[in-house]
Formats: sequence, structure tokens, C-alpha cells
Amino acid sequence: MNNDQIFLRGLDLPTQIGVPAEERASWQTLQADVTLQLEARFEQMADDLNATIDYSAVAVRLKALAAEKPRQLIETLAAEMAACLLGEFNAIQVQIELRKRVLPGCDHVAVALTREREKKPM
Repeated sequence: MNNDQIFLRGLDLPTQIGVPAEERASWQTLQADVTLQLEARFEQMADDLNATIDYSAVAVRLKALAAEKPRQLIETLAAEMAACLLGEFNAIQVQIELRKRVLPGCDHVAVALTREREKKPM
């Protein structure tokens, strides 16, 4: 497996999220760390943006996804983010850590996941 990766660290994602309806009524900003595993090695890309993953486009897409509807669980948003990245971008694997500042006396709570693109049957 190719080990060349793209990282987005500390990506701010404005969203409406939380279990109580009062919490979902207000916008809050989550933070995400995203790792994108590429199929091609960097030297195979020949300095062509179309051969890689446009991290700016990833950031814009994830911000739009987070803002499109209220959710109760950060777990739900993390899973939706992974499905989006695998379905819309040329990643073969994604790792996501999604952080939320919600508990007094706690820096943040977080969820993490790793998902891979499904292998096509031969």
C-alpha cells in the first residue's frame, strides 16, 4: 500500500450539533483532523493538481457538509464526512478525528474513525 498522505489539521467546521434541542439551536465550531490516503505516489503525479486531492476543495466540501443540517451526534457527522471523502475524492482511505468543546473542565471530546474505499469485485 502506498503511504503517501495528505493531512488537514484543525479544520474548523461550523455546525449545529448536540443531543438537547437547545444545543442544536445554536451554531458551534467543531475541529477535525483529516488524513487522506492516496492511491498514487507523489512522484507519479507529475506536479498535476488533477492527479492528487485538492485539499482546498476538501475543506470547502467538509464545511458545507457540516453546515447542511443539524445533527445530534458527532459520530454521525464523522461517518458522513468519511463517506463523502471516499465517494467524491480520490482517496483510498480516510482517517478522521472530530473534536467538540462541550464539557466544562475538559479540553474537548472526540471521536475517531478510519474507513477505506470498498474494493471492486474482479
